[in-house]
Amino acid sequence: MPSVFITCAVTGGGDTVSKSPHVPVTPEQIADSAIEAAKAGAAVVHCHVRDLETGEQSRNLDLYRELTDRVRSANTDVVLNLTGGTGADLTLGGVETPLPLDEDGTDMAGATERMAHIRECQPEIATIDMGTMNFGEGDYIMTNSTSQLDEIARQFLQLDVQPELECFDTGHLWYAKEQERRGLYEGKTMLAQLCMGVPWGAPDDMNTLMAMVNNIPDHWHYSAFSIGRRQLEYVAAAALTGANIRVGLEDNLYLAKGQLATNGQLVERAVTVLEAMNFSIMGPDEVRAQLNLTRHG
Repeated sequence: MPSVFITCAVTGGGDTVSKSPHVPVTPEQIADSAIEAAKAGAAVVHCHVRDLETGEQSRNLDLYRELTDRVRSANTDVVLNLTGGTGADLTLGGVETPLPLDEDGTDMAGATERMAHIRECQPEIATIDMGTMNFGEGDYIMTNSTSQLDEIARQFLQLDVQPELECFDTGHLWYAKEQERRGLYEGKTMLAQLCMGVPWGAPDDMNTLMAMVNNIPDHWHYSAFSIGRRQLEYVAAAALTGANIRVGLEDNLYLAKGQLATNGQLVERAVTVLEAMNFSIMGPDEVRAQLNLTRHG
């Protein structure tokens, strides 16, 4: 029986708080939702933190410390995966006046600052967004230069934390493989996340997904997901390609048309789909063994 693990992306940093009462904001809410997902069958929880007043994405170290402590002190075991994607938000001033930048939508930080919460909290996994892309509509750009990506990878070499390489398009995967060739992930277990259907990265059609999958080296581990209404379809699609699974409110708010979901419900639905396909669902310790993770704290 083939085995897969489920990652729950608990809250993200997008503009979803106003769209669903189930999107957690405070460290307590995020931790509680993460544990709910773990009890439902998620072996890994991928977490951002949010500003307590605005609900927007935050890089506040105190919020990350509280979230980490709450997850680790819970009676339910789960692998903690923190985002490394903050500090890469660039919003231009407009089509005729791109400079000065829009200060409200821009949050650019250096590699060391972007890694501060990862050094401090020592999660088992942390993510790297593997490139720059137009992200949604308007003047916002997700910005990750190759020099900054290389420096972030070097800083991971100093930590007992496994990087998860977030590939939003084929070029991102290409660059991740080039980094590995140059020794920037020496001693690490290679783990990629194929992020499909995010405007304007890789579309979520099966041809593009298979193009990504077919270019993953044999020794890598990988997961795949799509956003919105196709998230739950991708539970089956990803599993059939040999990928592990990601669901959660970061990527999709609905269990069915008009029915807002919780993180636990999305994980439960994924478990139902996978077990009906005769897949075995891995637990946290199985994931740690497979990915050579170190449980901290």
